[in-house]
Amino acid sequence: MSKVCDICGKGALNGNYRSHSTHATKRKFYPNLHKMKAEINGEVKTVRVCSSCLKANKVKKVI
Repeated sequence: MSKVCDICGKGALNGNYRSHSTHATKRKFYPNLHKMKAEINGEVKTVRVCSSCLKANKVKKVI
């Protein structure tokens, strides 16, 4: 189960934690993904979609 948007392909970014003394240790920034049912090419599928794709109406939600 990867942390990647099925619509736009947005994935994790690398960065650093910064302590008070500016010591850096590695961390990851993950996209805000939502697991939902969507209609894709006439079929209902369960997909992982990021919030920006939901806001831009790139996915048709199925209830």
